[in-house]
Amino acid sequence: MTMLPMPGSPRCRQGFNAMALILVAVLAGCTTKTTVTESVGDGKDLVTASDESDASRRARIRMELASAYFGRGQMTTALDQVKLALQADPTMSDAYNLRGLIYANLGDDKLAEDSFRRALQLNPRDADTMQNFGYYLCQKKRYPEASALFDQALAVPQYRDQSRTLLTKGVCEAFAGQLAESEATLLQAYRLDPVNPSTSVNLAEVLYRRGDYERARFYIRRVNSKPELTGSQTLWLAARIEQRLGNRSGAQELGDQLRRRFPDSREAGSFERGNFDE
Repeated sequence: MTMLPMPGSPRCRQGFNAMALILVAVLAGCTTKTTVTESVGDGKDLVTASDESDASRRARIRMELASAYFGRGQMTTALDQVKLALQADPTMSDAYNLRGLIYANLGDDKLAEDSFRRALQLNPRDADTMQNFGYYLCQKKRYPEASALFDQALAVPQYRDQSRTLLTKGVCEAFAGQLAESEATLLQAYRLDPVNPSTSVNLAEVLYRRGDYERARFYIRRVNSKPELTGSQTLWLAARIEQRLGNRSGAQELGDQLRRRFPDSREAGSFERGNFDE
């Protein structure tokens, strides 16, 4: 099954390599953050940059550089900056979170997992790390552990990225073959963020796999109605849905558009061969 992760935060543009997933904007399932901790509503002053120690400031700057290199796919350079951030502040949980993402990309499973666990030891309520660690475990087919981490992230009070985590969880459930559960989870994500094209595409894919072609058509049309969101994968999914519905002229029209706009894509080749079940 080809699934589409949601466009994630611009703070993280490089994803893991273990899954062949469709990309629309930026790969989801990983976020990094380098913000200064704030405290409000408890009678204390807001913590701002002026409150930082020299060590904390050095660590934050190194993390900003590390995130930028990570976003450009320069893993070794990003790792160097993370190491320098941890030298300045060994308790920086965000640095261990990013360290986990980097080692996951480099294929070092032991150090990746150790990094995520260390980040959660330092900050047990960090939903971003739970999201990233869960996504990593999903790629390793450790589905129950991944699901538990997604649920922990969703249970964090005032967590702002629930729709992203629900989308990631839904994709993971689909890979695990739990299509009914995946549909329910993706519908939750859709209700929270109905304009996210990745949610619509993944939901359409799951509904297609479940044989619910009319509903699958509704969601994929929402994406393909906007040229800037349309890709070879979205057109191919739409063509397969129309073929299943017996609308051969509609499937042909979408296939012609696929060949015209993305002639060298794998999906265009599948259409040329008439392999609608690929």
